[in-house]
Amino acid sequence: MPVAVVLGMQWGDEGKGKIIDLLADHVDVVARYQGGHNAGHTICFDKKEFVLHLIPSGIFHDDKLCVIGNGVVVDPIALSEEIKQLESVGINLEGRLVISDRANLIMPYHQVSDQGREKEKGKFEKIGTTGRGIGPSYADKIARIGIRACDLRDEKYLQSRLEANYEEKSQVLKSLYGKQLPKFDGLLNDLMIFRELILKYLMDTNVLMNNLISQNKNILCEGAQGTMLDVDHGSYPFVTSSNSSAGGVCTGLGIPPTKIDRVLGVVKAYTTRVGEGPFPTELFDNEGEQLGKVGHEFGATTGRPRRCGWFDAVVAKYAIQLSGIDALILTKIDVLDGFKTIKVCTGYKFKGKVIQDMPADPVILGNCEPVYTEHEGWMEKTAGIKDFEKLPEKARSYIQYLSDLLGTPFLIISTGPDREETIQMGSLFVNS
Repeated sequence: MPVAVVLGMQWGDEGKGKIIDLLADHVDVVARYQGGHNAGHTICFDKKEFVLHLIPSGIFHDDKLCVIGNGVVVDPIALSEEIKQLESVGINLEGRLVISDRANLIMPYHQVSDQGREKEKGKFEKIGTTGRGIGPSYADKIARIGIRACDLRDEKYLQSRLEANYEEKSQVLKSLYGKQLPKFDGLLNDLMIFRELILKYLMDTNVLMNNLISQNKNILCEGAQGTMLDVDHGSYPFVTSSNSSAGGVCTGLGIPPTKIDRVLGVVKAYTTRVGEGPFPTELFDNEGEQLGKVGHEFGATTGRPRRCGWFDAVVAKYAIQLSGIDALILTKIDVLDGFKTIKVCTGYKFKGKVIQDMPADPVILGNCEPVYTEHEGWMEKTAGIKDFEKLPEKARSYIQYLSDLLGTPFLIISTGPDREETIQMGSLFVNS
């Protein structure tokens, strides 16, 4: 029953898309357990670049089953566009894509609410969301008024669920943001347009996943965003609206915790984040600009430039502790090729005291000063190298330092965006 989890260890954008695509060769199933189309996994396939927002990255492998779990919120329009994009390049989804019938849907009023809250100056704290309705959809889910994919099966029931929300949403959105919703019939008709498409892929994924486990299928569970954006354990309130840490696998796919064999953490050789919120190692100088330029640090979903900083071991240790990560995957080591000096944050200084653990208080985190160790850069090319021993000696020393500091071995070193630009240090499944 080999089940592996791959998740981000920072604020997202760690390069998980390539890693999922790479590891898909070793599994039968790739399953997404949380998030919405605010996440973007960039894949280089057949010399072309694709950005997937909802469909798991394993879809580029012909013989893999891809599952969108109940923990994901699904925008019918975004899903339709993504399906069309894949079909336009000859990728067949029939029998290969499954969507949980328990997944909640994102409705147009969710997007209006999301965008209105971000744009209302002074009324609400700006979070820096993508404005795609993810948070409001999760809020309705928790409030037990959300519309689920299974509701599409019965037109009368679907209409009653939508009617139950419509009047309240109309009044709230008009009062707070001065926005008028489309007429009810138009809203319902728009949803019905996508009904048949979604119904074609619906399944009880709780039953499916546990049947696959009992059949000893190799399963890879992928998360969106990163640990520091987890709604419970991240840098709240500047977080996403779901559990991006390993606990989200159990709730978002219906997999018992006793069935998870491995948890792999993807970490970038430096740190980035998009949107608002505290970021202790953020750089505002030429080095930060260089990291962004060389690393092509722009959001896959929004195109927003990412904030860049040095590697933060406090964040990485926290992610390892929180999710029980047993092996690491390092990405973008090649971005550091041109730096004479490389820094690693090993602790935070707050009011004269050094702290090693992640504070919950955003005021404390926002006023911490990073405590750095300095390392001599290698000033040699690592891009495209496929053998660890062929890396520059100082690059190997840097990687070994990170492993020793975090107390966790590296399984994969990525030296570029393409599949072949990878150093494999071990097997995905311990017994394989």
